[in-house]
Amino acid sequence: MFLYELFPPELIKIGLESDDKDEVFEEMVDQFCQVKNNQNREEILASIYDRESKMSTGIQKGIAVPHGKSDSLDNIYGILGISRKGIDYDALDGQPVYALFMLLAPQKDSEKHLRLLKRLAGLLENPDFYSELLAQTDSQGAYKIIRKYEDIFISS
Repeated sequence: MFLYELFPPELIKIGLESDDKDEVFEEMVDQFCQVKNNQNREEILASIYDRESKMSTGIQKGIAVPHGKSDSLDNIYGILGISRKGIDYDALDGQPVYALFMLLAPQKDSEKHLRLLKRLAGLLENPDFYSELLAQTDSQGAYKIIRKYEDIFISS
């Protein structure tokens, strides 16, 4: 599975409204549940909070990768959120987060989940990816940036 398949335009939100980590989790899970017509909002949120309680997923400057596993999911999904004002996230570096790559997976897909996290980490090593992503004004533009940089990553 490719990251551009994981983060389709309808699961990309530019201009997150939330100010803090709890609010942004709810905002992103709400978007997922609405788009995918998933009625398991509370279970999915609980899986995100459970993982986050172990250690912050604010992994590098301005970037967080919250993720959770739930038996209520039939596949691996991604939701990308971009904040213009920054989110108080309790990140490891203490700085606000501007890009959130949320991954949701079924309990049984641990290996696939880890492969996708590794691929995402590879993309995030390229500072141009982050800056071009933040410059996007709509979900289609963000989707194209993911696709562009994933192609570069795969071919290198």
